[in-house]
Amino acid sequence: MNTPPSLAPAEGSIDCTVQGPLLLIAINRPAKRNGFTPKMFRELGQAYTRLDDDPALRVGVLHALGEHFTAGLDLPTIAPLMQRGEKAVPLGLVDPLNLGMDGYRRRSKPMVVAVQGITYTLGIELMLAADIVVAADNCRFSQLEVKRGIMATGGATLRMAERAGLGNALLHLLTGDEFGSTEALRLNFVQKVVPAGQVLDEALRIADVIAAQAPLAVVATRNNALKAVEHGPLAAMQDFITVQQGLSRSEDAAEGVRSFVEKRPARFEGR
Repeated sequence: MNTPPSLAPAEGSIDCTVQGPLLLIAINRPAKRNGFTPKMFRELGQAYTRLDDDPALRVGVLHALGEHFTAGLDLPTIAPLMQRGEKAVPLGLVDPLNLGMDGYRRRSKPMVVAVQGITYTLGIELMLAADIVVAADNCRFSQLEVKRGIMATGGATLRMAERAGLGNALLHLLTGDEFGSTEALRLNFVQKVVPAGQVLDEALRIADVIAAQAPLAVVATRNNALKAVEHGPLAAMQDFITVQQGLSRSEDAAEGVRSFVEKRPARFEGR
């Protein structure tokens, strides 16, 4: 699925492919190590919004063309936006970083990410903002904003500490050092490590398994787990009875019971 650098647009692009219930979202600027331009940010927000708005799509899979996931921001094109305090993703779209900022929607459907090679700055923040990350064993991670005189504002300062503890997070945030997939797995930044060349296949396998489950239940489960992390277990627990009551009345719940009785795979419709 690699695209030769000569065929990729100079400003890069975000290319979408529908594969059954999956939306494959490809970062396409391999000649520049997939460095993100404003155009790519805008198209990524549009792709995430498409995933949420299309009822036929159940899971997103974010991956990259070429050898590397992304070297991060293309600073010459992004710096003017930073200086003006502007965002590259238009208001009203789903925020790929899922930060809950005013004017942006939050993603509701699952996102699986496949990372390989260089995965710097924004690359780490995009994978931490997703739900499940599969990493190639050749990954090179770095949250190196301090080496450029700026701060990570895409969620790394929040989620690295949440996943790995404050000391582990600051070790990498304050040094901007480079670390590999084994360390990323130890810190809970990624969920699986596979040989290079197999990362997208494994991400697709996981996404297919998720897509086969009851869509309403998947969304509700994801939302409740996220609420527990962001607002605490007591807040998330308050939703148990009402959410379960609604799910249990759905057509999918009835299909789940029928499939159990009939000893066959369930066929969920998201209703």
